[in-house]
Amino acid sequence: MGTTPYDMLGGEEGVRALANAFYDAMESREDARGIRAMHGEDLASIREKLFEYLSGWLGGPHLYRQKYGGFCLTKPHAPYAIGESERDQWLRCMEQALEDVGAPEDLRQAAKAPFFRIAETVRNRA
Repeated sequence: MGTTPYDMLGGEEGVRALANAFYDAMESREDARGIRAMHGEDLASIREKLFEYLSGWLGGPHLYRQKYGGFCLTKPHAPYAIGESERDQWLRCMEQALEDVGAPEDLRQAAKAPFFRIAETVRNRA
């Protein structure tokens, strides 16, 4: 088993599966309708961006940074009203995605606080 979350998920294939599972959860969960409504009909490009972001964030190649020259989480989310409800919707979808891809329990538990920090970072209303 690898030493980084990227490795623990199975490298590129596993991280891509996680990004896809996240958006699959967002599309299928009734309790994620709020964040689904923030996205366009076609999720292909945002799935790819999440994969690229997660790749580097989880300890793999920094694909997002290589492609876009860096990343700022707050700027692309600024046009959307993101409060606690939307943050929590995102977290539930990510939690389900980790479960759906068979992420090891220790990774799922270790990822809770960092994923919360990511979701909280983009929150822009009470």
